[in-house]
Amino acid sequence: MAYIKGEPGNGRDGDACPLCVIPTMADVDGLILARGEHVYAVLNLHPYNPGHLMIVTNRHVGDYELLTEEEAVELGSMTRDAIVAVKAASSPHGFNVGLNLGGVAGGSLSAHLHQHVVPRWSGDANFMTVLDDTKVMPQLLADTRELLAEQWPSRR
Repeated sequence: MAYIKGEPGNGRDGDACPLCVIPTMADVDGLILARGEHVYAVLNLHPYNPGHLMIVTNRHVGDYELLTEEEAVELGSMTRDAIVAVKAASSPHGFNVGLNLGGVAGGSLSAHLHQHVVPRWSGDANFMTVLDDTKVMPQLLADTRELLAEQWPSRR
């Protein structure tokens, strides 16, 4: 709601980039699932579906082509680990995985590169979103974080 309401600390209007602040937090407080040398995995505070997470570069960079080789490789391997963890935790029927490069592409925090990993289930786009502008989330983010962190390949 902080993002929607435009409250301080939401990454808009010159506020500190939240994707730069998250790695300074404890994993539980920041909803961080895993940390690498160049990227980290974190639950999305504004999820499309339960388990929606992001792989975020540690470095504040918005253009994919400016990633170092090491950053690009770790982004890919951390994305693979995310899919393994979500499959083990919740058996989705599929995934949407991707980057929104630039504000016009839908990137609300386009100055800091992050790749979305969104688990999908048959019928997950239900009537609530269409009729009542409401998204049903069956689990608290803290509970989702704990479940996925337990399934993360490097932590098993």
